[in-house]
Amino acid sequence: QVQLVESGGGLVQAGGSLRLSCAASRRTFYTMGWFRQAPGKEREFVGAITWSASSTIYADSVKGRFTISRDNAKNTVYLQMNSLEPEDTALYYCAARHGVVARNVGDFDYWGQGSQVTVSS
Repeated sequence: QVQLVESGGGLVQAGGSLRLSCAASRRTFYTMGWFRQAPGKEREFVGAITWSASSTIYADSVKGRFTISRDNAKNTVYLQMNSLEPEDTALYYCAARHGVVARNVGDFDYWGQGSQVTVSS
């Protein structure tokens, strides 16, 4: 078992930046993912990174604007979000899984409680 806690969300104007953090309760060798869920919509994939950071993948909607990184010494994964748009408004979740990067909600075993990101126009 591992507990995940997201932080860093908030309110930002369109075009601005935020960095989310996801702290794990212990050292893991998991692939980490970021997902988001807007009101009335299904949870959707944002990006994922392997334990070694040798592989990262992103949703097309955020590619070139969002960057995932990790600091294994701190058991923390980051989501740097630049050029934010109102459409990025959502509750952002981090998740963990064994194995290679994946895009589906069902592929991830552990989830945080989420951090709200609101982008105003």
